[in-house]
Amino acid sequence: MKTILNILWLVLSGIWLFLAYLAAGVLLCLTIIGIPFGIAAFRIGVYALWPFGYTTVERRDAGAPSCIGNVLWLLLAGWWLALGHIVTGLALCLTLIGIPFGVANFKLIPVSLFPLGREIVPTDQPFATR
Repeated sequence: MKTILNILWLVLSGIWLFLAYLAAGVLLCLTIIGIPFGIAAFRIGVYALWPFGYTTVERRDAGAPSCIGNVLWLLLAGWWLALGHIVTGLALCLTLIGIPFGVANFKLIPVSLFPLGREIVPTDQPFATR
């Protein structure tokens, strides 16, 4: 079932969201300071490409640097990506078939706003590995 949902997600919104995260990651990697943020964008982009069967959990060892990084992320790329999830989610909720995918888009908004200090894990293993 997860595979069918992921294929439908890929066609309906996953590829476009992945391309947005890819563009953000490339732009952020242009500077040395932005490389960690670019890597986070690539990681979340893969999650946005194939989200069913995975979830995000908070890392306990993240600390203050991830909090500061999340503020920078929010200013540099987070609000643009969250806006993309909002627009895509609203568009998908206009159809009956798209409602579950719209809800999935809304669930990705917190991760797109504050990605640092979070880890993507399979749903059958909902705990951080570190």
